[in-house]
Amino acid sequence: MNAKASATAQKLLNLYRQEHVIFGGWAAVNQVFVDEATPDVVRELRELPTGKNLVKHIENLRSGKTPMDSIDRELLPYGGMMAETVATVPLTPDEWTELESGINSFTTDQQGLDNIQQLGVIKKFGDQWLVAIRAALSARPDLVEKWSIIMKTYRAYYLWKVASDMLNQPLSERARAQLQADMPEYETYLPMFGDAGVQLLEKLRSFISAMKPIDDDNAPDAPTTI
Repeated sequence: MNAKASATAQKLLNLYRQEHVIFGGWAAVNQVFVDEATPDVVRELRELPTGKNLVKHIENLRSGKTPMDSIDRELLPYGGMMAETVATVPLTPDEWTELESGINSFTTDQQGLDNIQQLGVIKKFGDQWLVAIRAALSARPDLVEKWSIIMKTYRAYYLWKVASDMLNQPLSERARAQLQADMPEYETYLPMFGDAGVQLLEKLRSFISAMKPIDDDNAPDAPTTI
């Protein structure tokens, strides 16, 4: 296995699956696909779950069949269920009021995230709430910037938990490749926690080399605020 190609393939697959929470959408991630999908990376992609769909999408982009800001409907991740769900569930006036109030009162800490996720309008969409609300806010551009702060805060706390859990487990070769592919995200979000985040980031880098668990004392709880 080509470790570098494997890591890049996993990174591209992550972008493919997470396009719905990436600002810029397909226009942003498609250029990355075209630039980084070398023959070795394509071979690795074909061995990953849903990787063959991404390979076909990249081929369509390079041939010009698919515009650089789009994707063929049959190649949408999750069978297109994400897009269909958020497009068919409108918000009522009361839900808009609740959502705006929640966004305006948000604080960048775990309590702020808990408060947002307790809103009825958020619970309505289940696990797809980040996708659904971002789509809904196309009608309220005045709230988009504030929502982006909520998304970044959610992602930061999520990555902190994933990183902390990872440090306490043996690291397989495939998990190591995944961690390497995800390092740009960790490098983006963990420093939001200040010195504690920088220290955790350094432990992740060391963990890639050590490939063994780190003592629990070295994987602290996330700071209470960002």
